[in-house]
Amino acid sequence: MASTSSSRPGSSSDLTITIENNPSKSRLSELGINSWPKWGCPPGKYMLKFNAQQTCYLLKGKVKIYPKESSSFACVEFGAGDLVTIPKGLSCTWDASVALDMHYIFESSSNT
Repeated sequence: MASTSSSRPGSSSDLTITIENNPSKSRLSELGINSWPKWGCPPGKYMLKFNAQQTCYLLKGKVKIYPKESSSFACVEFGAGDLVTIPKGLSCTWDASVALDMHYIFESSSNT
């Protein structure tokens, strides 16, 4: 299992996307992936802002993420079989070259 992340040391913000390539079935089961909601979209560009950390598992498709502003990375690409964690606070454009289908979950906020 490989893990990659996109960040630049010393960046002013910690907007790092973490990609775990082809996690094991036991890892996916441990996370409860199949109980997570599903989301899909046709090919296209989508502007998104993440108000909470999101973890997603791509079932099919391929996407490139471009940060909206100066960030700790220029572009990140991932696709089917990748488990991806997207940080809270990231504003970006998703460029889906083919239709996407994925399970996702947002980190719940514990602010009281």
